[in-house]
Amino acid sequence: MSFNIALSGVNASQKDLDVTANNIANVNTIGFKESRAEFADVYANSIFSNSKTSTGSGVQTASVAQQFHQGALQFTNNSLDMAINGSGFFVMSNELGSLDRTFTRAGAFRLNDQGFVTNSQGNYLQTYAANEDGTPSGLGLNTTQPLRIPDKAGDPQATTEIKTGVNLPVKADSLTVADFDPTDSATYTSSTSMTVYDSLGDTHTMTQYFVKDDTAAPGENKWQMFVYVDGKNALGTTDVPPLPDPTSVPVINTQELQFDTGGQLLSKTPDPLTTEPLNFSNGSNPAQTLDVKIDSATLNSGPFEVTQSSQDGTTVGRLTKVDVGADGLVQATYSNGSTENLGIVAMARFPNDQGLTQVGDTQWRESLLSGEAVTGQPNTGIFGKVSVAALEQSNTNLTTELVDLITAQRNFQANSRALEVNSTLQQTILQIR
Repeated sequence: MSFNIALSGVNASQKDLDVTANNIANVNTIGFKESRAEFADVYANSIFSNSKTSTGSGVQTASVAQQFHQGALQFTNNSLDMAINGSGFFVMSNELGSLDRTFTRAGAFRLNDQGFVTNSQGNYLQTYAANEDGTPSGLGLNTTQPLRIPDKAGDPQATTEIKTGVNLPVKADSLTVADFDPTDSATYTSSTSMTVYDSLGDTHTMTQYFVKDDTAAPGENKWQMFVYVDGKNALGTTDVPPLPDPTSVPVINTQELQFDTGGQLLSKTPDPLTTEPLNFSNGSNPAQTLDVKIDSATLNSGPFEVTQSSQDGTTVGRLTKVDVGADGLVQATYSNGSTENLGIVAMARFPNDQGLTQVGDTQWRESLLSGEAVTGQPNTGIFGKVSVAALEQSNTNLTTELVDLITAQRNFQANSRALEVNSTLQQTILQIR
């Protein structure tokens, strides 16, 4: 009997050593949660035995329970590294389209060859679909989808509308409109340029030239606006009679701007002021035109100033930045100035974390003991927030584990000594004659 008791003590000490050694081995494993060996005594009794004189029957391992307290955060330079500061788990799937979910605290993520965010084992990070305002469209576990970060955004969109606002200097010298030459800055008062796009997404430069008209009557504030695209007149020309006359030179069309005595625009541009077909030579839509609108214009003693400049075209955007908010919202910024909500990092928690089934690679599965997963958005309710460019380190306390290692070693030695004593007693009995 005592031999079996001592043997159970040896086994328990060995289990304690195994658990401690595993904790020490994973002291640098991202997202690792330390375990604790929990033991219970073995006591056997019957209705006919004397409980006052009964002894125990040894020890048994009751549980190897993981401890899910928070690990320290280690900050990195990788924007895809994530750590959960608080309760919850990242949701993962091992295949695209699979509803099989695993859960982890290890947030060392990267992009695979298809642009999906995965961990080092190739499992896919799951997210909720995001609305335009950054809220989740649903929070169900089976509605999650793998997070993909496209390296480009949108299709080319040709510019069709231009909106400009300017302040013109009243003290500028008047000029002869007929002398205007876009290559000679002395023939115009001020100018402003912006980039426009054709149907293929190629860029072109549209320039608006403003000339203070010397034909204005006394007390009249009159200006002319020329519009050029890629250095070519975009408003067309008007022939000057009499025709035909070989010496006649067509007049470049302009848009007249008149101001009242308070410097306010009397008449805005026609709605719309449309350019002639631009007919770019790169194979884009030759019939593309631009509607140029002067939404606001003022005249005062200040300098020339552009108060508004916008256009509605875009080119194909290339990925420039990925941001993840504390609430899990993943946003991608592209070179064309667009920003897309790609998803919201899914998070799950369980009524009993210690009931989760370990599957290795610092991942767990739901079990009967853990209860069903409760999903939610990071940084809401009791769910922790997402810390970006950070990783949660192992929560193993190395000092404590080394002390436990010494204690387990002493226990092993003591139980081994009990085995040795039992063996000596049995050998003595066997030698009795």
